[in-house]
Amino acid sequence: MAKRIKIDQVEPNGYKAILGLEKFIESTPLTKTHKDLIKIRASQINGCAFCIDMHTKEARKAGETEQRIYALNAWRDTPFFTEEERAILSLTEEVTLISNHVKDETYTEAADLLGETYLAQVILAIITINAWNRIGITTLLVPPQD
Repeated sequence: MAKRIKIDQVEPNGYKAILGLEKFIESTPLTKTHKDLIKIRASQINGCAFCIDMHTKEARKAGETEQRIYALNAWRDTPFFTEEERAILSLTEEVTLISNHVKDETYTEAADLLGETYLAQVILAIITINAWNRIGITTLLVPPQD
């Protein structure tokens, strides 16, 4: 792989701005489980190996089960996720694949289940991981070998 820039070194103020959004997300009442599901699922869709590696490890450390992590890319076909988690995963997929737009049904279901404030925090969490994924993929970040 060709060596690419390190955004945090070349443009530290821009990097800090995204880090500030990450810190905001961490300060919200979003559950660790919800944040982990958002991060893993968006990273799977985007194909960010660095983020998939990092966030699956963090999720396991926080108590997430292997079964749910392995089934995440087929969540609709399993009984492993709650109604709220399903709404969050659906929204995560549609926001990540934004060119297909977010369906009214998806948005309404999430809003009804989560309420406006939690929904806003979920949307910001989805946007944030998508930004990190784009940095990781564009700059060819690779996960370290254990």
